[in-house]
Amino acid sequence: MTSTTASKPRRPDFFILGAPKCGTTSLAAWLGAHPSVFMPAVKEPHFFNTDDRQGVASLAAYQRLFDKARDTHAAIGEASVWYLSSAVAVANILRWQPQARFIVMLRNPVEMAPALHAEMVLGGHENVRDFRAAWDLQDRRRRGEHLPAFSWAQRRLLYGEVCSLGAQLERLLAAVPAGRVLTILLDDLARVPRGEYLRVLRFLDLPDDGRAVFPVHNRARMARRPGLTRALFVAGEIKNRLGIQLRWGVWDRVAAANETVRPRPLPSPDTIALLRRHFADDVALLGTLLERDLRHWLDPEAHAPCPRKHALV
Repeated sequence: MTSTTASKPRRPDFFILGAPKCGTTSLAAWLGAHPSVFMPAVKEPHFFNTDDRQGVASLAAYQRLFDKARDTHAAIGEASVWYLSSAVAVANILRWQPQARFIVMLRNPVEMAPALHAEMVLGGHENVRDFRAAWDLQDRRRRGEHLPAFSWAQRRLLYGEVCSLGAQLERLLAAVPAGRVLTILLDDLARVPRGEYLRVLRFLDLPDDGRAVFPVHNRARMARRPGLTRALFVAGEIKNRLGIQLRWGVWDRVAAANETVRPRPLPSPDTIALLRRHFADDVALLGTLLERDLRHWLDPEAHAPCPRKHALV
């Protein structure tokens, strides 16, 4: 007789920490399709970053995300892109899951900062559409000034801090043995996706599932009418704060129709130069931690070194 008894509840044993706009969504989707991996249907629960807005606010609700994980799943994980920049998320994870493994997605911050700003505009969190103007507001926003009305994402608008990945990785490595941390550069993921995917599988002690196609998820998107995006966000926040229970199917369709997939405009040359100066020390730190030459991120005359070699099978 076939047993119908449910398996013992499982906890995630690996976490994709982010960072935002670094390929996290794609990697999580690829892993979620692996037969030996369980990833929850809820994307980015953000339960452990208690210094930020949580996507799932109670432990009971968080644990329910993994109810369908079974003994056949050799690895159970979740991906929340704001864990890496959080000052408390990793410590909270380790208290609950002391043997957790961590995957960190990384990117040139000179590219990441404008991409993150565009994402904040698209989500309605950012009301300053020009990246340089938003960048110049960071000091005042850190003091609680010039924040968008109804915004709860103050720290997410501090683009210089969120994109300082060297400092964030250094903090992680001070709390977790290096053998339980895997770093992935978006550059490598784009050039040799199967090679990086196999590195992840080896890190998680998983067999190769033969994946040969690596679709890109969460491509660069822009709002056709940013003002409409912002209005939808404010209306949603008002609804939530008033406790109004309404189905927003029509509004969701309007929001989706307002998005278009297209390359984002590049910042001006002087803004790019400013970003290179701002992130110079952090990129040097990241290169030291990774034992990789990242000077080409900052120097337009430098040639990028050859990507890491992979056994592509």
